[in-house]
Amino acid sequence: MTTKRKIFVLDTNVLIHDPTAILRFQEHDVYLPIVVLEELDRAKVGMSEVARNVRQVSRFLDELVEKANGDISNGVKIPAVIESIETGRLHFHLEAVHSVLPNGMRGDSPDNTLLGVTLDLGKSHPGREVILVTKDINLRIKAHALSVRAEDYTTDQVLDDANLLYTGVEKLNGDFWEKHSKDMESWKEEGRTFYRLTGPRARTWFPSQFVYTEDERRFEAIVRRVEGESAVIEVVKDYAHERNKVWGINARNREQNFALNLLMDPEIDFVSLLGQAGTGKTLMTLAAALTQTLEHRRYTEIIMTRMTVPVGEDIGFLPGTEEEKMGPWMGALEDNLDVLHDTGTGEHGSWGRAATHDLLRSRVRIKSLNFMRGRTFLRKLLIIDEAQNLSPHQMKTLITRAGPGSKIVCLGNIAQIDTPYLTETTSGLTYVVDRFKQWEHSGHITLQRGERSRLADYASEIL
Repeated sequence: MTTKRKIFVLDTNVLIHDPTAILRFQEHDVYLPIVVLEELDRAKVGMSEVARNVRQVSRFLDELVEKANGDISNGVKIPAVIESIETGRLHFHLEAVHSVLPNGMRGDSPDNTLLGVTLDLGKSHPGREVILVTKDINLRIKAHALSVRAEDYTTDQVLDDANLLYTGVEKLNGDFWEKHSKDMESWKEEGRTFYRLTGPRARTWFPSQFVYTEDERRFEAIVRRVEGESAVIEVVKDYAHERNKVWGINARNREQNFALNLLMDPEIDFVSLLGQAGTGKTLMTLAAALTQTLEHRRYTEIIMTRMTVPVGEDIGFLPGTEEEKMGPWMGALEDNLDVLHDTGTGEHGSWGRAATHDLLRSRVRIKSLNFMRGRTFLRKLLIIDEAQNLSPHQMKTLITRAGPGSKIVCLGNIAQIDTPYLTETTSGLTYVVDRFKQWEHSGHITLQRGERSRLADYASEIL
């Protein structure tokens, strides 16, 4: 008879990806082979995020062994995250592999040892299902070839499908006003127009979500509050109009207009912008940041950072200061600063343009993610570029750096993830978009249209 309790064999990359993974298997038993402990030991040295996660795992395992008074022969009871949940036991598998692997598979490689351990456990526990959990796709393929059940670690998966991710925008149907105008209130405050709507759609909205109609009565608004069955919405500012330029930049489409409304709103502390290359994420963010730093004096400084994951071959160690080392990774920043300092400075000649560029550059600081721990940013605007390459843990580390008067903007494209073992549904960017959508001081927009050039737009479609 097969029991419901399963046995999970964990690969090293699962623990590196999520140091708390051992706690996520409910009533089932978890096995850590000796080869995993050896790999953790080799990876614990250094200041990288991987080394930190490994040290966290090691400390957790040490605490478990101490609580068991060193007697781990029958496994160690896994602590429950919630008291009412039953948990299984953690076993350290120290025996040699007995199962014979095919001749083409070297027995001394860690991956093949994991396969052998999983096969051995299946034979020694015939009544229980044994599953190998790994983030390594090739190892999962090898496991399936040997008829070993293998799964990806999906406990930290935010959504079942990236297409379900919150976009921050909702189109109103043609009959919307008929259904919601019965008890509608409208008023003005300091030149801003507000509506209070009651109806079936209003209660499904999120704070800072944008709603719009496409009929002849063009209407675009942002949800300010959701109060039970009703919602208060405010007509957005039109940044497509010439008089509302932001550092010489106008919105070129509806989503860009919504994004600028979020970026320029002092009540919004956290903004996330998703979109493919050329949708204007970095340009709009820098334009809004410079306007609020140099003109409105809302922030004292702009800090820009990003995950340094090379797309091609790594170019090795770089000389210079922290900012100089980050320089090669910040090509997008320099490109967009060139565009922004050209707006409105053409009549001042080369000296005027050079002075403007130096002024803009002096207010933008480039920082490495490696040195963010322990810092607190006061009245700073922090821009996190290529945020799709951050894990949820790294994203939490960064966002919790924000002090009073600061604003954080996350930019990225979840279709272009370069970090190993991260996917569209487990990326830190997906994580924060989903978790922050309920908070009234945050906003999100998925940008749809590229505005770079007709060549770039055509290449995005056909290549």
